[in-house]
Amino acid sequence: MPGRIALVGSGEYLPVMQPVEEWLFADQPRVYVQLATAAAPEGQSSLDHWHSLGRAAADRLDARQVVVDVRDRSDADDPRWADLITGAGLVYLSGGNPNFLANTLRGTLVWSAIEEAWRQGAGLAGCSAGAMALGGYVPHFRHPRSGGTEGLGVVPQARVLPHFDRYTRWTPDMALRPLLAEGSVVLGIDEDTALVAEQPPPQSRSSAWEWTVRGRQSAYRITHDGRQRIDAPIALAVKE
Repeated sequence: MPGRIALVGSGEYLPVMQPVEEWLFADQPRVYVQLATAAAPEGQSSLDHWHSLGRAAADRLDARQVVVDVRDRSDADDPRWADLITGAGLVYLSGGNPNFLANTLRGTLVWSAIEEAWRQGAGLAGCSAGAMALGGYVPHFRHPRSGGTEGLGVVPQARVLPHFDRYTRWTPDMALRPLLAEGSVVLGIDEDTALVAEQPPPQSRSSAWEWTVRGRQSAYRITHDGRQRIDAPIALAVKE
């Protein structure tokens, strides 16, 4: 069975989101694979920051940190990085530039290794840029009318807006309408909050993945009528 999934609004590697990371591991090996690829355009100091936070998170979870230091598509097609993903219990894509992240990983050896690890039971999480990239389409966060990028497609219907509580302080709901499209689901996820799901057990009467909210704030589904807070599980397809 594929592993658990989390789309996180913010807070990767911080104590506030540790319960979600613990849940993602389930009964998998305590091998915590971390990719700060989305922050690569910001330079070495930003990457060092994410790797340091990730190391602290792994220590709190009694897990072994594995840094997959992919900075461009050449790295993403390098077998030495792909091989490091074997045996992962949790693979985590952290924040930065979501369009860069999706374009760097899509169709590469590293992404294939991540998908394989997830299908073998490893948890898979994306936070902020990482959450956006796991959807089927990555909108330009600050300019939703200007188009976007093909996502990695793990949650193909999803168009994710992280940091939603902060984002909507200066963006009215009506400005999000250009993101709405037939067959898509626009999700707003507040900071320090996650939408999480796991595959139903084989004996379940339903094959749908049901998504619930974890964390200190809320998540929303965006419609033509505005935002609807997610207070009960919602069904959202996951790549087969």
